[in-house]
Amino acid sequence: MNDVGNYQEKYNVHVVKAMENLLEAVHRTPLQQSTTLNDYTNKDVFMKMENLQRTGSFKLRGAYNKVASLTDIEAARGIVAASAGNHAQGVALSARERGIKAKIYMPVHTPTSKIDATRSYGAEVVLEGESYNEAFSGADRERVEKGATFVHAFDDPEVMAGQGTVALEMMQQCPDLDTILVPVGGGGLLAGMAMAIKSFFPHVKIIGVQASEASATWNRFKGTGPLVLQSVKSIADGISVKEAGKLTFPIIEELVDDMLTVSEEEIAAAIVFMLERHKTLVEGAGAASVAAVLCKSNRLEGKRMGVVVSGGNADLAKISLYKQLSQRAKTIRRIS
Repeated sequence: MNDVGNYQEKYNVHVVKAMENLLEAVHRTPLQQSTTLNDYTNKDVFMKMENLQRTGSFKLRGAYNKVASLTDIEAARGIVAASAGNHAQGVALSARERGIKAKIYMPVHTPTSKIDATRSYGAEVVLEGESYNEAFSGADRERVEKGATFVHAFDDPEVMAGQGTVALEMMQQCPDLDTILVPVGGGGLLAGMAMAIKSFFPHVKIIGVQASEASATWNRFKGTGPLVLQSVKSIADGISVKEAGKLTFPIIEELVDDMLTVSEEEIAAAIVFMLERHKTLVEGAGAASVAAVLCKSNRLEGKRMGVVVSGGNADLAKISLYKQLSQRAKTIRRIS
């Protein structure tokens, strides 16, 4: 099934339609290179800077596409969502622009910057649970009790379609990419991008990158380890979920070429690298794909690689922690 559009029809994830919906709503973020990173890896690495997106993350794409697709009846019920932070901001901004009330459940340890930003867009924030999964339970309870319309962070066709627009932009900006690395939590970004790439550019390899401390999707993809994690705790809080998405994983299983994991130390090393060498602050989830190129380039066969820097909403209070962790990343030599 390699004909254009067949995957989109099969899974009801229409990325081209989402691209049209988002033309006036999101930034066309730059695709940048780092001479230092290219020299270090001996590859041509193109970083898709979604940390420069409105709200600081790619998550606006899926949230906006979903909110725009709601009927007037669904919108009138108000929106409820669960998020580790970036989806919350995307939902809050999208709801404000459509004039819809939004209530967002977030884990209690969500960085204050993400909580404050979500509230600044006009949403009500409720802190509940240690991880995304507990926040999700609270939001789902709200949906049942109040009849609010749920906007899922990843397990939704309209959300996946919105996230998939990242892939179409990348291929427009650099048509000869041969590999794209994508950070993975619940899998909305990976599934949406895989859908777009395999529908229109089937020769391009798609590789998912997950934090080793929150590797539920990798476990299921590789057929090893627990499918549902008892706990998750990673500096990549934006991709720390306990299990793969029910809608996203079948797409990932069919269309993604490979997956790998990166350690806390490797993610921290990527954050510090981006700060010191690229003069850009990215969050842990946003640094995951950079970490894969930086620390595991010998395992990556592609020469012209696209890397999704998915978000920049970092917790400034943890910069010293990132530096400490990065010093333990023994898999890379010092970059000078």
